[in-house]
Amino acid sequence: MIYLDNSATTLIKPKEVLRKLNLAVTKYCANPGRSGHKMSILTAMEVEETRFKLAKMFNLNNENDVVFTANCSSALNLAILGSVQEGGHVICTENEHNSVLRPLQHLQDEGKIEYTVAFQSKKGGITREDIERCLKPNTYMVICNHISNVNGDTCDIQAVGKLCQEKGLLFLVDGAQSGGHEIIDMKKNNISFLSLAPHKGFYALQGLGVLLVNEPDKLSPILFGGTGTNSLELVQPLALPERFEVGTIATPAIYALSGGIDFINENFTLIHEHLDDLTTFLHYELSSYPIEIYTTTENAKGVFAFNIPNMHSNEVATLFDEKFGICVRGGYHCAAKKHEALGLLDQGAVRISLSYFTTFSDVQKLIFAVKSILKSKKHAK
Repeated sequence: MIYLDNSATTLIKPKEVLRKLNLAVTKYCANPGRSGHKMSILTAMEVEETRFKLAKMFNLNNENDVVFTANCSSALNLAILGSVQEGGHVICTENEHNSVLRPLQHLQDEGKIEYTVAFQSKKGGITREDIERCLKPNTYMVICNHISNVNGDTCDIQAVGKLCQEKGLLFLVDGAQSGGHEIIDMKKNNISFLSLAPHKGFYALQGLGVLLVNEPDKLSPILFGGTGTNSLELVQPLALPERFEVGTIATPAIYALSGGIDFINENFTLIHEHLDDLTTFLHYELSSYPIEIYTTTENAKGVFAFNIPNMHSNEVATLFDEKFGICVRGGYHCAAKKHEALGLLDQGAVRISLSYFTTFSDVQKLIFAVKSILKSKKHAK
């Protein structure tokens, strides 16, 4: 099997992740911060170490402002629903995942806010000018998907962050596809909230999301329950991270994330260069075939989208799987506005997503599969 669906979740886990996971399920199995015994304390110390590593990586002032959630969608919902300003206006982009679009649509349907989708004026990604055109007097937040999970289009978060700083706007960045693969400086880019998906760019586990909170006073909890602190009080604690972390946190996944951070820190340049090389090679080879390519050469980020004419993307993905043993994703990738912008509402897109552990041999076999499908299609006429 050749696995090329890493934007959904990574398959191969580095030894650093597996080692930390083994510790979590064999040695430090207690509920962190819920008890006073040694096992609970030692478990909690590793959790806090993971917060510290994330705060350092993304230039966040306080590790207590690193909030663990159920997944990246939960992190985005917390940022959007927890910062709502009734009667206000939000700008998002064509690249957003449904974990952004659906909360915004819900708030608009409830009459609490209105939102505008900014579309790209240039191939390759969202610019400051794209956002600026959508500003209204009551705009209070801008939301940008950093790297599109459909085709790798990349937002200029530094320029957009500067605009948000000038206008006094909250800035939420969805780093699901970029976290671990790109340098993101929350201070430099004026990011209020940053969401992460550890099971993608950090090669960790499903069942965990992260929200890094740079403006905690602008955020209110949307879930309520046990935190292990102030247990006799019936109101949610004010201090972070307990204010936003309800119930038992996913300790094994957090341990695995800690290992993933170590792996990324050790190999960041190699990972970045490898994804660039593989994506560039894939683009160069497939551009000579009669297919539609939706990823630009500038966005060699490990995400590549294409279609074979007159074939639905799901049909192509099924052929890859059943005939060639190659795992890719077809369909709409939970990103309706991106498919609208690309004119792909009928066909969807075939998405190839690479990882550090993808080889050139894997990509060559995919190219052979595309060539074989095209040849069969031609002979079937």
